[in-house]
Amino acid sequence: MHVRSLAFRTDLALLRLAGSEVEDHGSYVAVRTPDNPTYYWGNFLLLPHAPTTEELPEWVDRFGATYPRSRHLAFGVDGGSGGRDDLEPFRVAGLEVDASSVMTATSVHEPPHPHREATCRPLAGDDDWHQQLELSIAGEHEVSGRDFVVAKTASERALSARGVGAWWGAFVGDRLLASMGLFAASPGLARFQQVKTHPDARGRGLAGTLVHRVSRYGFDELGARELVMVADPDYLAIRIYRSVGFDETETQLQAQRTPPA
Repeated sequence: MHVRSLAFRTDLALLRLAGSEVEDHGSYVAVRTPDNPTYYWGNFLLLPHAPTTEELPEWVDRFGATYPRSRHLAFGVDGGSGGRDDLEPFRVAGLEVDASSVMTATSVHEPPHPHREATCRPLAGDDDWHQQLELSIAGEHEVSGRDFVVAKTASERALSARGVGAWWGAFVGDRLLASMGLFAASPGLARFQQVKTHPDARGRGLAGTLVHRVSRYGFDELGARELVMVADPDYLAIRIYRSVGFDETETQLQAQRTPPA
């Protein structure tokens, strides 16, 4: 299957690097992450286009056959020029739908209010990664629970160890208050991962300062010519990304159904 979406192309590249299984079936792509089966976006089907209401039950059945032990549903939709409207059959069927902004930059500049006291550096050593785990738990909104976050953080550390990028943190003193990853997805293209700021430290310029510093790392050390990140168009953080030079270039479409409580 030819994947058009810049967001999904970089997603699939980094999932492969992190050890997930990515199977191209021609008319769709199946992704599996055996080490973390509750990670929805490590265990999903990527469809070439949005299904009609009549086609959707077939895809739900295919998901069940592909992931017989999973209790969730997760579908990505490649392309999607119609935006959230393309996801209407999923919404009618009771799935949560999401249309995220895919943002790109070929150059960056400092944010309007940089945090001058923060030290921005790659995570290194057990203490840094323990703080990364706690930061992830503090900002986790999914119902997946601690086991999910532990497995996801272990995957992040393993990906960092491969030398194709790094997970960076903004530290004030010895305390990690913001973090994000940046990894080479293909020659000239690098993708941001999981921008996080501790709830107690928001609004201080930490995220913008770190995005700017990590972007420079991407251009200067990873050899990227274009950087990609995905953001919630309705969340205030998107203004931070715009403030350092990122612009919206496409929309990433996803639909999921979480297991019953």
